Amino acid sequence: MKPTEALQKLGQSLWLDNITRSLLDLGAIARYIDRYSVTGLTSNPSIFDKAIASGDYDDAMRALAGRGLAGEELFFELAAEDIRRAADLFLGVHERSKGLDGWVSLEVSPLLAHDTERTVTAARSLHQKVGRPNLMIKIPGTAEGLVAIETCIADGIAVNVTLLFSAGHYRAAAQAYLRGVQRRLAAGLDPAVGSVASVFISRWDAAVAHSVPAELRDHLGLAVGLDVYRSYRQILDGERFQALANAGARPQRVLWASTGTKDPTASDTLYVHGLAAPLTINTMPGPTLEAFFDHGQVGDPLPADGGDVDQWLARFNQAGVDLDALAGKLQDDGAAAFVDDWHDLLQRIDTQSTSLTR
Repeated sequence: MKPTEALQKLGQSLWLDNITRSLLDLGAIARYIDRYSVTGLTSNPSIFDKAIASGDYDDAMRALAGRGLAGEELFFELAAEDIRRAADLFLGVHERSKGLDGWVSLEVSPLLAHDTERTVTAARSLHQKVGRPNLMIKIPGTAEGLVAIETCIADGIAVNVTLLFSAGHYRAAAQAYLRGVQRRLAAGLDPAVGSVASVFISRWDAAVAHSVPAELRDHLGLAVGLDVYRSYRQILDGERFQALANAGARPQRVLWASTGTKDPTASDTLYVHGLAAPLTINTMPGPTLEAFFDHGQVGDPLPADGGDVDQWLARFNQAGVDLDALAGKLQDDGAAAFVDDWHDLLQRIDTQSTSLTR
């Protein structure tokens, strides 16, 4: 049994954190589904930026630019076509799992991270534009984003809550999701709306790599993940969710994001075997997925009660790491980086579409 299949048997879904037109055209995503047990897909502006730079989209960009499209409008036309094709590939998984799995994600503009009303408008627009039942709209878990997430869930729009870094961030996202579900029930609507809470892992270790003792290096991300998983299981076992589940609601599953290993001296599957857990998802960049398929091992599942996580977190506190402050900084820095990536993407689109239509 391949490691990817063993991880799936444990109860964890494997998603691909990548999408390009060439991956679709060459059948690579279909191969990941068939051979690697991949059951979903995530995307982000940086991924699209690199793909557009490769020239794969030149013909499509030339046609869209010729119709007068530019900037964000042109990008979302390109992205929507790719996301539709990917969603169709995963539709069988989505139907067999009765909506639990088989999702693909498309992100609203990062420029809207602190604008609730425009985020909701953008999410509704993208949901309608793509027009697939297994589409998730990615919305950041900022204070303003959480309000938008509640509204979108109440509207029946599946949401991937992104840019979460800590158990506190996760709990806030979970509460926003539950409030949206409760609003649907109060309105007499189906409460089964898909959602995942994406917790970024590797950036924790990158942030403290040069400020903690050697024995603590590459352990903070896993400790934070375990802390999140403890909170997740507490919410799933809590009376509030149990009452909603009894009425037909689904769990908002935790998704481990940013799982490519940054430290070249550490295992290239560190954040895969170290975060094995039922009822969760691990979305991986292509190289990490390939590495785990080739030589990965499925570790012991995370303990639902957190095991020794408090001792690990205490060791980082003693080493001078303010975990709450760092979580806030990582979220702020992540939002700013997404904005930078977005501006780079739009600049590339402007430059290439101009050169293609001369």
